[in-house]
Amino acid sequence: MLKIIRQGMPFFVLKGRLVTALGIALLGSLSVAVSAKTLVVVDQHGSPVENAVVELLDVTTNNPPPHQIAIMDQVNKQFSPTLLTVVQGQQVSFPNSDDIRHHVYSFSPAKPFELKLYAGTPKAPITFEQPGVVVLGCNIHDSMVGYIYVAQSSAVLVSDAQGTIELPDSVSEYLLWHPEQVNSITERAKMTWPKSHTRVQAEIELITPAPRNTFGERFKEHHGQ
Repeated sequence: MLKIIRQGMPFFVLKGRLVTALGIALLGSLSVAVSAKTLVVVDQHGSPVENAVVELLDVTTNNPPPHQIAIMDQVNKQFSPTLLTVVQGQQVSFPNSDDIRHHVYSFSPAKPFELKLYAGTPKAPITFEQPGVVVLGCNIHDSMVGYIYVAQSSAVLVSDAQGTIELPDSVSEYLLWHPEQVNSITERAKMTWPKSHTRVQAEIELITPAPRNTFGERFKEHHGQ
């Protein structure tokens, strides 16, 4: 496979076709190989939004869930990463890399579960069968908050620091979500890509995160606790 740099963007020659790095990442599940559309996610003030999740709806795949077990670690009394994206049916392991014990749980409808006070790594990973958003908390440390986005499509991407996501040319509908959105934490906005546009700006209204020591109350409010 030959790597080429063209106007600052890396391309690769793969089986005689010129594709971008994103095209290679999605070849297993998408019928197109070239990323030809750019989505820029901004907030209500026009500032770029990092860690916005985009799930493509017009991508159909019969691929089984990934065999690779995703990792949601706990480091310095924080979930690491704060946001994890997985595919429906994928398993997630919850190691505890701290030298103290944690009690991980979620009340989210997509996957309610509980890992009672523990250290090290639980014996078995947890399978996330239903698509949706799973909010994580720790029963011991209210400052801990994490999110698992469970995608139904195998094409799920996250915006960079500039709020940018490169998408395949075939995209027509997608879901947009962010953990700090004004709407309900589990709501995913359905968006339509305008015809004849190769670059689109999508706005998502965000709220200022509450102090971490009040997360427990916000978590309970979102889930009726």
